[in-house]
Amino acid sequence: MMNRETIIVLDFGGQYNQLIARRVRECNVYAEVRPYTMTLDEIKEINPKGIIFTGGPNSVYLETSPSYSKEIFNLGIPVMGICYGSQLMAHLLGGKVATAPVSEYGSTATEILEENSKLFKGVKKDPTVWMSHTDYIAEVPEGFKITAKTKDCPVAAMENEERKLYATQFHPEVMHTEQGQDMLRNFVIDVCGCSGSWKMDSFVESTIKELREKIGNGRVLLALSGGVDSSVAAALLAKAVGKQLTCVFVDHGLLRKDEGDQVEEIFGEKGKFDLNFIRVNAAERYYKKLEGVTEPEKKRKIIGEEFIRVFEEESIKIGEVDFLAQGTIYPDVIESGLGKSATIKSHHNVGGLPEDVRFKEIVEPLRMLFKDEVRRAGLELGLPEYLVFRQPFPGPGLGIRIVGEVTAEKVKIVQDADAIYREEIDKAYDAGLMKAKPNQYFAALSNMRSVGVMGDFRTYDYAVVLRAVNTSDFMTADCTEIPFEVLQKVMNRIINEVKGVNRVMYDLTSKPPGTIELE
Repeated sequence: MMNRETIIVLDFGGQYNQLIARRVRECNVYAEVRPYTMTLDEIKEINPKGIIFTGGPNSVYLETSPSYSKEIFNLGIPVMGICYGSQLMAHLLGGKVATAPVSEYGSTATEILEENSKLFKGVKKDPTVWMSHTDYIAEVPEGFKITAKTKDCPVAAMENEERKLYATQFHPEVMHTEQGQDMLRNFVIDVCGCSGSWKMDSFVESTIKELREKIGNGRVLLALSGGVDSSVAAALLAKAVGKQLTCVFVDHGLLRKDEGDQVEEIFGEKGKFDLNFIRVNAAERYYKKLEGVTEPEKKRKIIGEEFIRVFEEESIKIGEVDFLAQGTIYPDVIESGLGKSATIKSHHNVGGLPEDVRFKEIVEPLRMLFKDEVRRAGLELGLPEYLVFRQPFPGPGLGIRIVGEVTAEKVKIVQDADAIYREEIDKAYDAGLMKAKPNQYFAALSNMRSVGVMGDFRTYDYAVVLRAVNTSDFMTADCTEIPFEVLQKVMNRIINEVKGVNRVMYDLTSKPPGTIELE
């Protein structure tokens, strides 16, 4: 792994640590987020082409604040400091950092003072940037020159070109900063001298080689959910070790319409991947466990625990394995604690590993990839687009898209209604009725039944609730404005084609106060 050109993103507690790494990777340069506790020897071992200090919430002049040895600036490796990172650079090298007379938050007009700066090559003279600071650099260290300023911040950027040290008080990684990506590209390519050759085809090729070396003749077990992460992990491992891999796919009967068959079509005997595929059709078993259960968290717990039991039974039949594979991706690694060893994921795919499953080691082929990179790897491996770009789906599946008790009848209703809804949204987008698809859209089944009239008969059936949201991070979300004619068509089709439904509603709630899932 360390043979490739690498940029280390040294994290000092900034909220944008992942975003900086993603922006660097958009330059086709590999980047890793590491904690500020990383030692100089560890940095030397990696031998990065460059280092980026992240922002952070602290004041650099306080003894309790995160810091680093100033020897890092003597390694001959280019360093860029962002926000707190810029102040830390100034502080460590003899400059002065103090509380700013005027704090800056949000979009701020900036003046570039040194147009010949490598960092600002091709950048307009007065870009709007994103600021977020109460401290500021009052005096730059010896050998530095000020390269940008704002009305209230005399050092919006500084540099020591000879030592290849650069700093910005603003955040070039966020989309609110004009030409911020150009600035990062200038640092990574022009200052650090990276070639920009890290691409998904090379990642796939090198990862397959690494997996072969690591696994050797060992046996690998993977819990395959049919989601993007576990599917791409399965495809990578299959390319690497073939029949040494066994994938256990537990179909709990709570998947979207036809998804269980699609997973089997891709990974089963007739699929293109050479592996051992075990499908466990456990729908009836799950429905029985869920009888009479209406509380969402209790349903989640039952579904997760039952997965463990089914997976345990199948894994015991397989016998001892050498490696347990997981579809862990980079945000999982970062959020669980930077630099820590891999831990068992707590979602339903591998949640609470059975004690009888014995293995030597965990293998996580995607642990250094972001979600968009996982999708690109999936396409590179030949997985179909409908799987690679599949919408996020909760681990308990339709169990939490059905309000109240889960039954086979209700599952069929929501599967059919959801399939119609997604089909009509796709058609509307293809026909130009919508400029963009929602980030997530699905049908859920309420627990409300009401009187209706169909033909000459009165009915007493369920209400289906449609949900569609726009979101960039799934932490917050707004309801999507879907053309009324599209909603009308969806309503008509569901009422006419799905037995047991006589009412269709559209959920307008944002997150917060609501959640994306109905529950």
